Amino acid sequence: MTVCAIEITTTAPFTIAADGSYAARLAGNGDARYPERWTLAGPEPYAVPLPLAQPEEADSEVLALADGRVLIHRRVAQRHAFALLYPTGGAAAGPRTGELPLGSVEPGHEGVRVSLLPPSPDGCGAFALAASAAGTTVWQVAGGPFGPVARIPGRCSGGVWLDRAGRLLALDRELDGTTKAVAVDLGRGGEVSPLLQIAEGSDDRLLLADPDSGLLLIRSDAPGEPRLGWGVLGSSLPVRFPECLRGEAGTPFAVQPGQALMPESCGVALRLEGGGIGLWRPADRHVFRLAAPEGWLGTGLWSPQGRLHLPYATPETPCGITGLTLPVSPPPPVRLDPPPAAAPRPVPLQQAPL
Repeated sequence: MTVCAIEITTTAPFTIAADGSYAARLAGNGDARYPERWTLAGPEPYAVPLPLAQPEEADSEVLALADGRVLIHRRVAQRHAFALLYPTGGAAAGPRTGELPLGSVEPGHEGVRVSLLPPSPDGCGAFALAASAAGTTVWQVAGGPFGPVARIPGRCSGGVWLDRAGRLLALDRELDGTTKAVAVDLGRGGEVSPLLQIAEGSDDRLLLADPDSGLLLIRSDAPGEPRLGWGVLGSSLPVRFPECLRGEAGTPFAVQPGQALMPESCGVALRLEGGGIGLWRPADRHVFRLAAPEGWLGTGLWSPQGRLHLPYATPETPCGITGLTLPVSPPPPVRLDPPPAAAPRPVPLQQAPL
């Protein structure tokens, strides 16, 4: 199977499976890069290296699946190859890496970018995006027959899942000079429907979504400048742009799940410029700015109880997880207005001055 593609783009270097059980990254430096799988479902996280005979290129992409395998996307000569990696062998044989080739897409012409989409919510499916100005193709590369599943007019980017079944995918589509988020129904042949239409000429991008509560995190220039905002999927209420997020250059990377019908109470984690972390709730009027742990890998995962788990790697701790809890928001400031002036007391007529 072929698609016009010759350029590869790199997503987040550390990806977490949909259920939070595993994670994967491209470890190492320089010419000694190799995939590494982290096991997160246990009392202590631990990492398993998945090296092969040759080191990986720096522009390769990895994606953790819920069954413990790691999907890798490589550019091999002029092809984009996809394969599943998994540890094999026992203690006596030493750690080894098995590889299951899945398929590849062939180059056609320049200007097409191929990148992995975020992990599918079902835990086993994986998809890739091949985008150009002429159009965009969504490819299924794992968890089903290898091949295209949707074709969308315009150049698409991003990628946010809107449901738990892995059927509804939101993409930011650039068409006729503006970028609007659209919903793609992979269960109906890639049927496209509008998702964000804040203003006619505004660029409206979807950054994150939580299927449980319907919370949407948005970046739009509809207020006159690019700003972070939030809304609720399927709601008739307008998108809100909180003042506490005005001028905030952060990018949301995790939303607290499990808050059914309570989008205002979901914790949101933001990656701030300069390496810090911002914690915020839509119901709050305050962003808590915290220092990131040393060696932080740039992403994280909320628990339904409201604890943010952040992966990090240092020479002393090559596989570590630290936790943060969203503090209680301070109460709104109390306005101390001067008391109103007392009304003049009427003077009885017999006491009134002449």
